[in-house]
This record gives sequence, C-alpha cells and structure tokens, in this order.
Amino acid sequence: MKVEDFNYELPEERIAQDPVEPRDASRLMVMDRQSGKLEHRIFRDILDELHAGDILVINDTKVLPARIYAHKETGAVIELLLLKQVEADVWQCLVKPGKKALPGAKLLFDLPELSAEVLAHSEEGSRLIRFNAKRDFFELLDRLGTMPLPPYIKKPLEDQSRYQPVYARERGSAAAPTAGLHFTDSLLAALSEKGVGIAKVLLHVGLGTFRPVKAETVEEHVMHSEFYRVTEEAASAINRAKAAGGRVIAVGTTAVRTLETVSAENGEILPGEGWTQKYIYPGYRYKAIDGMITNFHLPKSSLIMLVSAFAGKENVLRAYETAVEEKYRFFSFGDAMFIR
Repeated sequence: MKVEDFNYELPEERIAQDPVEPRDASRLMVMDRQSGKLEHRIFRDILDELHAGDILVINDTKVLPARIYAHKETGAVIELLLLKQVEADVWQCLVKPGKKALPGAKLLFDLPELSAEVLAHSEEGSRLIRFNAKRDFFELLDRLGTMPLPPYIKKPLEDQSRYQPVYARERGSAAAPTAGLHFTDSLLAALSEKGVGIAKVLLHVGLGTFRPVKAETVEEHVMHSEFYRVTEEAASAINRAKAAGGRVIAVGTTAVRTLETVSAENGEILPGEGWTQKYIYPGYRYKAIDGMITNFHLPKSSLIMLVSAFAGKENVLRAYETAVEEKYRFFSFGDAMFIR
C-alpha cells in the first residue's frame, strides 16, 4: 500500500491558526462509515449524536511547556523540545542545532537551579539529555518553557491553555490530543446529565504521531513508542457500557490507539500500562471502539491512515475533499469529524 494514496490537496489558508471561541463552536462533520453520508453540524451538536448508555473515552494527558532554550558555556544557544521522559531525570529531546549538542555537552539555562548534560544520540536525530534540577523539575519547566505548537501554526498563542483540553490532568505530552480541544466543561456536564458515560485513559503524545510518514509504503513505517495507562476503573466502566449495548466513542486518535492497544480479541478492555507503538492502517480489524471524534489530519500521516482503517479510505478522502470545498478548518486548531 502506497503512502501517496493517503495524500490530498490542502490550500494553506485552510490550516487553522487560531482556536475557535468558544471551544464547542467549531464545525463538526458527521460521517456514517457504512454509507459514507456526510452531515454538517456545530461541535456542540455532538450532544444530539451521543445517547444514554454510550461512553465517551477521553485522553487526559496534559501538554508540557516542552520548548525551552539552553546555552553552552561558549554562549551558543540551543533549542530543546522535550519528547518523552525515559528515566526520572532523562528525557528524549529534539535539539536545534544538533551539531552543537554532542554527547558530553553541558547545557545551562536562565534559571541557575537547572543544568543539563547531553548523554547520547537517540532515534531520528534526537538526544538523550539528563537534567539536573535543584528544585521540582516541572516547576522550573513551567517558568522556562513555552507550548510546543506545531510548525504549521505561525501565529503566537495568546492563551496557552487553549492548547490543552479542559480535562487535561497528567502532564507528559509533547503535543495536544487535539480532538479534545473542542469540549467545554458545560458540554461534558450536559453529556453526563444525558446519561453518556465518560472514561479517562492516558497516552502521553509524542511528535511522531503527527508527522507525515516518510516511507514509500505504509507497511514500512514504524511508530514511536508512547506511554499509556488504562486503570481498572476506566476498563470496568467501558466494559460495562459495552455489555449493556452502549457504544464506545473514542475522543481522538490517541484514545483510539490506547483502547486498541489494551483490547482483547473479543473487545474486552484490559487495564494496564506501558509503552505502545500501535500502528493502525487499512486492513486492521478494530476491536474496541464503535465511533470516534477526530480532527482533520495532515496528508500522508499515520493518523489519516488510522481513520481510513475505521471508515474506509475512499470515504475519508471524499470527506476531506468536501471539507476543503466547504471551507472547514484543518489540523490542531481546526474543526472536527464524528465518525459513527
């Protein structure tokens, strides 16, 4: 299967540069995956699409202010982007310029309580870096760092919280699970009052999830590993909803991949935690979910492949073509799809 088969034409002006206000005022394309029929709604109309007994599965990871700047003793400035924590004080980081961050290099920051050392090269040009913090590392990161907005967002974000879902809780992601950005506290409360269950899972999102696939064939691509956790409480709630005939609706591809990682062949959700490289593309048989809420994804990305595996490549590419024609907003701050 060719990666090029998942390409589509997107005018640059369709890439959203700002989040919609309020969050649930974004547009919502509803797709029936059996017929391919499309409807055009507003996101808050998801309240009409979900029914009592359904369960909404959200990823409550929180994005770190993961972009920080260091300097060497020579004064050379290095940009660091924290990707994932591999040990208590060791992180995998993207570095620019990489030639100034060779193993053994000492890094200093504007806060004297923090220093670092480059330990080794890691995958795809990244580095393993040990941080030496004299105070709580995350507190220092909050003071030093900025939100790691994707490169296609050129405009500075005035309110940093808009790159977090309202239910974000456990920090550890290098990018937002963007389908969750559309929910408001009041919309979640209304869904709960209607009888829709809400279960929280965790997957700390790495940048590899969102990047275009560089291989020529779909099968050659290898996903980066990301940490996940599904508690006994969440697994039990999802399994009870399934047993009672409710639908499992995943919010975002990260929740999809987490559920499919822990699902038994019969669809039972098993609690657990660890590292997943779950890669879903057409031909995959879904076991855990009955529907998904997702944004519009980059051409030739693993995410558009995941969605195509659920709804059919032809349906998805036709929906994307329609979204361009109808002037939907794309990518992280863009509009949403509900695939049922």
